[in-house]
Amino acid sequence: MRSRGSFSLLALVVFSLSTTAAFSANLSPNFYDKTCPGALATIKSAVDAELMRQQRTGASLLRLFFHDCFVQTCDGSILLDPAPNIDSEKVAVANANSVRGYDVIDRIRLELDKTCGGPVVSCADIVAVAARDSVVALGGPTWEVQLGRRDSLNGNSTLASINLPSPIMNLTQLIATFKIQGLDVQDLVTLSGAHTISLTHRGFFQNRIYNKTNIPIDPAFARLRQRLCPNATTFAAQAELAPLDLITPRRFDSNYFSNLVQKGLLDSDQELYNGGVTDGLVKLYSTNQEAFFFARSMVKMGNFKPLTGNEGQIRNNCRRVNP
Repeated sequence: MRSRGSFSLLALVVFSLSTTAAFSANLSPNFYDKTCPGALATIKSAVDAELMRQQRTGASLLRLFFHDCFVQTCDGSILLDPAPNIDSEKVAVANANSVRGYDVIDRIRLELDKTCGGPVVSCADIVAVAARDSVVALGGPTWEVQLGRRDSLNGNSTLASINLPSPIMNLTQLIATFKIQGLDVQDLVTLSGAHTISLTHRGFFQNRIYNKTNIPIDPAFARLRQRLCPNATTFAAQAELAPLDLITPRRFDSNYFSNLVQKGLLDSDQELYNGGVTDGLVKLYSTNQEAFFFARSMVKMGNFKPLTGNEGQIRNNCRRVNP
């Protein structure tokens, strides 16, 4: 077994060969080669600049992609502002005062329009590529993003409240939620690894570290978190942030899984290592980073029922539908 280390070229090659058949026939990594050959370089440059200003932006852009894909499809619907006849997903409980990065997508859109001579690249594709580039910038693996998605004409706040995973879900609920998106148990564990660079509000884990629940927690770990996060009684205090990966919170690696031996900060994280069907994968990923095929599951999620062809539109402004 290989020891934990950097994501290797071998892993990327195996990933590429094993997922070719999963690519949507309507998407292509070369979709913009003729219409805007500088598109991908422009997005990468913009993402790198944003992360130089604030490293936390990388996790925000990755989360933005997840929250977009888990509602209707990866269609940029999460970017739509509230407006008459627009059911904005931004107001859903799982997104409001939580999801960030909208302004970053706006800035990338402006840079792309300069490069391409107009709105050639869809907002949905911008979100997908920005998520990949964020992972790479923080030390994670790379992958070919399949391109050619179209932008939706509306959002669905109700579906956002139903489909997005919750930090209090049990394993059965998590598996069911991912299955709706065409994702299996391995994808659930693998994609949860995005928490290696994620932060969470204190209010989501305060009950876990202070009160005994049916989800085990290491007593020493609970005491440590209590010292770092005194019992919060105000909304502002509960909104304070803590990293989900306590080992290398600013680097994309598999150390998140090493925490999950009764040291998961969220109940839903600990459910992945709590005597269920996912325990084996958590153990594998915690000791073998090359087995942590995050890229494969990201492509699978991104290719699930995309809007293509004449569906939707290419929005001129990612926050609103074209007139």
